[in-house]
Amino acid sequence: MLTACNETTEKDTTTNTTAGDQAAITITPVGNSPEFNGATLTVEEIKSELKGSDSVTITLNYGVQNYELKSQTADAAGKGCNNSKDGQHIHFILDNQPYTALYEPTHTFTIPVNSTHYVMSFLSRSYHESLKNKEAGVLLHFSVDEKGKLTKLANPSGPMIFYSRPKGDYLGEDTRKVLLDFYVYGTQLAPDGHKVKAVINGTDFVIDQWQPYFIEQAPMGEMSVELVLQDSNGNVVQGDHTQVSRKVQLAESEPMK
Repeated sequence: MLTACNETTEKDTTTNTTAGDQAAITITPVGNSPEFNGATLTVEEIKSELKGSDSVTITLNYGVQNYELKSQTADAAGKGCNNSKDGQHIHFILDNQPYTALYEPTHTFTIPVNSTHYVMSFLSRSYHESLKNKEAGVLLHFSVDEKGKLTKLANPSGPMIFYSRPKGDYLGEDTRKVLLDFYVYGTQLAPDGHKVKAVINGTDFVIDQWQPYFIEQAPMGEMSVELVLQDSNGNVVQGDHTQVSRKVQLAESEPMK
């Protein structure tokens, strides 16, 4: 269920009133995406190497089972949203920064010495919609010391949310349906449990089902998206990675403004 809120009322709907004649932004569930039961993603190997005196290079080698990277998802042509020409991939998210799309099951990145990090990785359809079965995502929590030695740390017991889409620039037809997708870790959303408040251009939507959504009727220009994990009473969940925000650009045509 979705709840859109304004300052004084709350009702079950996917829209919210906006000023003037501008159409209200809506979010609607994305349905009927192909399921990939049995698809799994694992981290098979982690390598760390000290670079100079202040940085460490990390290489992750993934295991992918029952899922074909670089293949176009079967319904991609008719989905009506931004789609990767390079096909299905892995979303690699370091510390809730914008993800990197991986089309091969290996990735190398650099971090500072004496630092602690989270890496959330999950399988993605070609149009960037995450697979949400538990085995298709993996969270890695680790630290590196001054010599580049990597130590795996326990994952938190509390819930977390990782931002995925929207991301970057959207042009022309891609602005009609903008995918809103995120990855919830350590909990399930429910009407009487954890929820996600999505704030899109100042409009609040409370989401109690973990699924993808299309943002529609968004005005051209900058669009802001904030995701906040809430408890059953509507309070912000405390802990690592329970709030995250992004800004993206929408334009009818080039140049992007």
